Amino acid sequence: MRIIWTMTWKELLRKRVLLLTLLLTVVFLLGFWFIAGAIAGDSTSRVITGGTNNETMIQEFTLGMFILMLGFFFASFVLAFLAIFSSFSTIAGEAEQGVMQAMLPRPIPRWKWYTGRWLGYVSLGVIYALVLYSLILWITDVHASIPRDPVVLVQSFLLFASVVPLLVTVSMFGSGYLSSVANGVVMTMLYGAGWLGGMVGKIIGSVGLEPGPMQTLNNITGVLSLIMPADGLQRKMQAVLFSFENINGLIPVSTSGPFGIGEIPSTAFLIYAAFYTAVLFGLGLRSFVRKDL
Repeated sequence: MRIIWTMTWKELLRKRVLLLTLLLTVVFLLGFWFIAGAIAGDSTSRVITGGTNNETMIQEFTLGMFILMLGFFFASFVLAFLAIFSSFSTIAGEAEQGVMQAMLPRPIPRWKWYTGRWLGYVSLGVIYALVLYSLILWITDVHASIPRDPVVLVQSFLLFASVVPLLVTVSMFGSGYLSSVANGVVMTMLYGAGWLGGMVGKIIGSVGLEPGPMQTLNNITGVLSLIMPADGLQRKMQAVLFSFENINGLIPVSTSGPFGIGEIPSTAFLIYAAFYTAVLFGLGLRSFVRKDL
């Protein structure tokens, strides 16, 4: 299994998808630096002199919260891009190229090959998530203020990175049934559907809909979140990072809008997402073991 894991890392380091992800990351972080600086500078220029220390702390925390929401809103797309497009052709692509037929006749159990691939994709994605997460916090800390409780920071990172095993698992599961191109399209649509559900959930509270249409939209967003829980995990990450349940009512924070948190997923949703990932991993592994190559 370790050999397959190492081989996966070497292949990913040679693939253009990783290079493209790194280029996107550099562009994103440069843009985020200047945007955060512009937001912080504009806010500082409008500070009312003579404010108390508490007012200044609240203002800095609110500013840092907004910048972090903006940063993680776009960072979630970059992380999803890496997780999906590094693994969408795991089975179908290698079978089409004849690589798998050359590897599997050797004394390597199929479950070890599948698990080793999964561990390779997930471990690289989690390391990338840690770097991206740390840089976003650092840039925000330079221009504003960030939460400093180490327990909160670790918990929020785990939630931020949990999207990687979720998307890799779904992608590898789909690769066992669909061609590379078809699986890439389906994964993009699935992720987009989950994101759309989360976005609709953020904005419906501010449009003044009647109770009937509001309930219908809530049901739709709930179903989309169950089909693809990735966006819900990101919203939960932000809620944990800002200790939202503790500061709600003390600091004026809007939960609606494209950069808001929206409805905070419950602990039951986290359990569902873990169960969802485990079941699809088991089904994907079972399908691959029985697959006729």
